[in-house]
Amino acid sequence: MSRPRLVAACLVALIATAPAASAAQAASAAQAVVTVQGANAVEIVDLDGGAVVATIPVAGSPAGVALSPDRATAYVTRPDGPGLAVIDLAARKVVGLVPLPGGPLGIAVDPVSGAVYVADWYAARVFVLVPRDGTLALDGEIAVGASPSGLAVTPDGATLLVANREDDSVSIVALATRRETARVKVGHHPFGLTLDATGARAYTANVTGNDVSVIDVAAAREVGRAATGERPYVVALAGGRGFVTDQYGNTVTVFDLATLKTLKTIDVGDHPEGIAATRDGRRLYVANWGDNTLSVIDAGTLAVTGEIKMSDGPRAFGDFLR
Repeated sequence: MSRPRLVAACLVALIATAPAASAAQAASAAQAVVTVQGANAVEIVDLDGGAVVATIPVAGSPAGVALSPDRATAYVTRPDGPGLAVIDLAARKVVGLVPLPGGPLGIAVDPVSGAVYVADWYAARVFVLVPRDGTLALDGEIAVGASPSGLAVTPDGATLLVANREDDSVSIVALATRRETARVKVGHHPFGLTLDATGARAYTANVTGNDVSVIDVAAAREVGRAATGERPYVVALAGGRGFVTDQYGNTVTVFDLATLKTLKTIDVGDHPEGIAATRDGRRLYVANWGDNTLSVIDAGTLAVTGEIKMSDGPRAFGDFLR
């Protein structure tokens, strides 16, 4: 799947809930693991130093990214592989390639079992991969809605949520049985999907609806919407606020999680896609696909405080901070 085709497909994205940090990890993320699709690589960014410190070649137009529960391994989707790359982050090299059919893009990791879930953009299914012999092995698939994109697993590892772009819905899947238990109607063309820290609420960026749907996971229903800029892509959460990348607006919309009212619109780089908050909630990082940068946002002042140069086509949609 080439870059122009991805644009035509509205550039599938996701944000998956990050596993809980271990005691040994710093309060804020020390590194970003960023897919740079045009460069066919994954770049490791020193966030304190504000610079790329390693470039790892990954063929096949790397797109989605998620990290293992111990944050030592990165899993990267390769839609033009098609398949998945397994990266040892300490060694900074690819240690495995897993072939997959269709269009693998969205990805999430079970924070309890370490199982990896990959959305097939071209079919109504999610692949299940399990750790085996130092890599991943395909272990079945789950039927969901049309064109699955964003994925997230609840902190207890019991439930998978899937944004189905062409079905305007979110699938709720019981992972014990690998079956869909509910399908929640949301806004138009949901892409990025984010869970709060407890797994109680999910947020979908509705690309052609210019809003975010809020889902009560236990009740399996939409409970509200927040307005965004043009072509919302991914949602991140920090300090009681939602932060949404607006692809066509070159902005990040900030809204209050309690009232769903817009608080501010922040100008960032060209065509922002992936966004994630540090674990202490003080900063957010935005991958600007159009101008090859990461924007740094102060979550308290809601101001851009820096910019980090990247290689061609940073996307970073997924769980990319460690």
